Amino acid sequence: MQKPKVTPDEFKIFSKYILDISGIALDVGKEYLLETRLNPLITKYSCSSYTELLQKAKTDFKKEIENDIIDGISTNETYFFRDKAPFELLQHKVFPDLIDKRSKKGTLKPTIRLWSAANSTGQEIYSIAMILHEMGVSSDKYNIKLFGTDISDAAIAQASYGMYNKFEVARGLDPRRLTKFFDPVDDRYKIKDEIRAMAQFKKMNLMKPFIGLGKFDIILCRNVMIYFTNEDRRKIYHNIAKVLEPDGYLLIGSTESLINDIDLFTSKKYLNSVFYQFKD
Repeated sequence: MQKPKVTPDEFKIFSKYILDISGIALDVGKEYLLETRLNPLITKYSCSSYTELLQKAKTDFKKEIENDIIDGISTNETYFFRDKAPFELLQHKVFPDLIDKRSKKGTLKPTIRLWSAANSTGQEIYSIAMILHEMGVSSDKYNIKLFGTDISDAAIAQASYGMYNKFEVARGLDPRRLTKFFDPVDDRYKIKDEIRAMAQFKKMNLMKPFIGLGKFDIILCRNVMIYFTNEDRRKIYHNIAKVLEPDGYLLIGSTESLINDIDLFTSKKYLNSVFYQFKD
């Protein structure tokens, strides 16, 4: 059976619904994206149109359809050591500086807390965990907390389990690290327990209040703000500022900027990377 096409009126109503439940903005011209991502749900829930799918989502009190829509529309485009430069920045600048500053506080085990917002399926967090392991930053010497969040249930489930297929480990991961940090399981690869234990994952909508997060020394919010409106970007960045330590570091995507969204930070450059800290 031929899949239905989304009509202009349906796209207008459906994109408003997606904006309300996820904060993701679909502009006119993205009809193909909605169809590509949600066509499987038309079949799964036996719908004859996108209007019917929307009606079923709104009357589904278990929110299974709503969660499936969020999982479908979320990009989840990620890979290990994506863009490389930010990870070199963390390894050679941010972590050494933070470890030095936190060690001077005289605590038995210096604490460093890192949050990867829009973590997707976990590759960013696990790339950072590998770096820390290679730096000799172990749990017996440091209290390292790596926290990853995403709006997608499916993404969080995969990140929590730490299992990846051949294509996923081939993207950005060199053979040496694959052998060192993963165990082969049939035709897939599972992150080793010692790396998995360094990370915690949780579902979170960045448009909702940041409750119970505490403060972070490092926050990564890379390549996600392009999916939000200008107003929502400003709101999210101001909420991020509230949970970042006064001497903390904010890393965003290489093509992103804070200029039009928030005036609390100043940009700094190290090697080929830009990071942000609070203005003095």
